[in-house]
Amino acid sequence: MGFGDLKTPGGLKVLNDFLADKSYIEGWVPSQADVAVFDAISSAPSTVLCHALRWYNHIKSFQNQKGSLPGVKKPLGQYGPAGVEDKTAADSKDDDDDDMDLFGSDEEEDAEAEKLKEERIAAYAAKKSKKPTLIAKSSILLDVKPWDDETDMAKLEECVRSISMAGLLWGQSKLVPVGYGIKKLQIGCVVEDDKVGTDQLEEQITAFEDYVQSMDVAAFNKI
Repeated sequence: MGFGDLKTPGGLKVLNDFLADKSYIEGWVPSQADVAVFDAISSAPSTVLCHALRWYNHIKSFQNQKGSLPGVKKPLGQYGPAGVEDKTAADSKDDDDDDMDLFGSDEEEDAEAEKLKEERIAAYAAKKSKKPTLIAKSSILLDVKPWDDETDMAKLEECVRSISMAGLLWGQSKLVPVGYGIKKLQIGCVVEDDKVGTDQLEEQITAFEDYVQSMDVAAFNKI
């Protein structure tokens, strides 16, 4: 498995396809897996790779918290889809195997992995012990404005819909004239209040700065 060389267009294309239906490299929250892949990229992906760009801008917002994100950072080649060989990571692993004491162990790494496992088991047990509760949801209508009448609105909508978060469901959309030949994208979504906020949506939508000038909340209703 792996993404290949993430400093090349080919590697970034693999990453973009991988993130088409995922918010993070592993799991539902940012982790050391995202840090490992982010650090392997030399610069922000092209706007054509909207899934990768959306993820890159989101993880970039954790720059000052990278060390506190959960998980244990693994070699880059251990992340990503199956069937893509990361030769650099493979060679590095071979070198590590040559130097490794077959009868020894990395006690610090083992302790960290065991601690993470125990935390996840405890969190799962706590979740299972709770009685089902009503999930608070809201219906939001967003106005997404382009820069001008030459903006590709189909691509703008594709970028917006590429944003994927737990508790977010995109709905219907339409183009609404605003004057001088310019149209804005009006798109609805349903969110779980404790997982998704309008500030998060605005941050990720306006990150597609080649297409999006601004985002406003046109309507907000509790469900």
